[in-house]
Amino acid sequence: MKNGVTQTLYSYWDDLRGVRPAPNRSEIDPGSIRALLGDTFILEVTDAHTARYRLAGTRLCSAHCRELKGRNFLRGWGEKDREAMSSLLAAITEDAAAAVVGIAGHTEHEHQLHMEMLLLPLNVPGEGRIRILGSCTPMERPYWLGLHPIMKQSITSLRLVWPDERPYFMNRTEGHTTGVNPILPRFTAEGMSMPAGAMAPMPQGAERRVGHLTVYEGGKS
Repeated sequence: MKNGVTQTLYSYWDDLRGVRPAPNRSEIDPGSIRALLGDTFILEVTDAHTARYRLAGTRLCSAHCRELKGRNFLRGWGEKDREAMSSLLAAITEDAAAAVVGIAGHTEHEHQLHMEMLLLPLNVPGEGRIRILGSCTPMERPYWLGLHPIMKQSITSLRLVWPDERPYFMNRTEGHTTGVNPILPRFTAEGMSMPAGAMAPMPQGAERRVGHLTVYEGGKS
């Protein structure tokens, strides 16, 4: 996590959840993260192809030159990147992963904006982890930001982070209570792999497929 907004929001979420896989949506206090609100958002995941913005900060909307509330988060990506994002959302909602994603935003004038995105699970009692708290922050603020809208986005890097050192699905296989979101199916597409150094090597068998990602049990180092 390179950006100060990313680091601060992750620390807030991690403190709030305590020993749980994720905090409840109702526990998020906007006043506690007031300085971050312009770059933050909340998604509602309804199926494998739809994650709508419930809230979107003013700076984030300004970068896109449009109101994002109600829009599908999975729009505006190329096919492979859309599959990757859909797979990440499944890992977040089903296995309580956190995700840090490097993004390039592209305008119609061929400008490019490099951003860091953080995605964190939120629980809704009785429904599961169907909400996601996120932030998306430019690594720099060029003169044209807010004048020329970001029309499409592409992934430049991604990393899953297991806050408790191991995927939540590993706990479920050992007889712990489940927090599975029944909406999202498993994916089996081949393709994109995690970047080198994102996770340490693990014993054979301590892995599974989430879309075209390979998920390994492991820590944050």
